[in-house]
Amino acid sequence: MNTHKLIRVKPDKTGVVTDGVKHSMNPFCEIAVEEAVRLKEKKIVSEIIVVSCGPQQCQETIRTALAMGADRGIHVDVSGKDYESLGPFQVSKILAALAKKENVNLVLLGKQAIDDDCNQTGQMTAAVLDWPQGTFASEVKVEGEKLKVVREIDGGLETISIKLPAVVTADLRLNEPRYATLPNIMKAKKKKIETVKPEDLGITLTSRVQILSVEEPPQRQAGLKVETTEDLVTKLKEVGRI
Repeated sequence: MNTHKLIRVKPDKTGVVTDGVKHSMNPFCEIAVEEAVRLKEKKIVSEIIVVSCGPQQCQETIRTALAMGADRGIHVDVSGKDYESLGPFQVSKILAALAKKENVNLVLLGKQAIDDDCNQTGQMTAAVLDWPQGTFASEVKVEGEKLKVVREIDGGLETISIKLPAVVTADLRLNEPRYATLPNIMKAKKKKIETVKPEDLGITLTSRVQILSVEEPPQRQAGLKVETTEDLVTKLKEVGRI
């Protein structure tokens, strides 16, 4: 049985109501986790660390990634007003700090979140780290100390070679994520999730963006059937469309 929750704007118009809403992993980030697991299965990657920034519910999403095959998780605890104003700039600083702390040489992210559609976090993370980036990846191949990345661009596909360490963002066609099996879901419950706060990483979450107002879309009017082209033209004239 599928249940759909109506999206409601808060009375103060600062955002949408999230109380009681089940959080799930961003689909593009799910593709990024799958790619990391596949690289580990090929013995190219030694350890997969998954990161999520937000309130306590984030740990459910981290557990999903652990069940897919990640080794451990880091929950960056951000709540209240800081969470509501959390954007790509702040998240990129957090990811860059963790990449340095954990001494990783590949950061894999989804190309964009499907709630704000910003498509900025990967690029900003690469900029903060001063690492090469391969965005909108539909294929990733490790070649020694380099990555061959096939990118989805407006004109087709672009193939680039970038040096490691690097930041890669996953596009839709990179892979099809696996479903977590019950045994792996049970194993994930025993895997470690470390909780840290942004200040532990030396990060301040001051936002440079202010949301002025969030508005509900206008109610759609009911459609109208017409019998002939002449009726269509008449109706369009009546509503001022022609």
